Amino acid sequence: MKNIKDRRKKRIRAKAQGTTARPRLSIFRSNKYVYAQIVDDVKGETIISAAEAELKTKEKIKKSDRAKELGLLIAKKAATKKVTEVVFDRGSYRYHGRVKAVAEGAREGGLKF
Repeated sequence: MKNIKDRRKKRIRAKAQGTTARPRLSIFRSNKYVYAQIVDDVKGETIISAAEAELKTKEKIKKSDRAKELGLLIAKKAATKKVTEVVFDRGSYRYHGRVKAVAEGAREGGLKF
């Protein structure tokens, strides 16, 4: 299983290279949280990062709803840094569930990819 995920990740990363004009929106999904970073691959630095743990919610909501809120948060942070277009990097994850929710939230927040 690990080998399949590694091959999928390499295939996606080969196509999704972030530049200064259009950085890469990278997703990491753990069992508990989802993390998102906007990375400039030319300079090799993270421009913006966000995590579900930053969301201050007191009520219990579903993981996919929290992931959508994360997408809105990363888009809001990107707007402050004047980043409007990104390349979406889903890593070794399928475009489904929480990964899809982050992408939809980022699009609603104003990011284009």
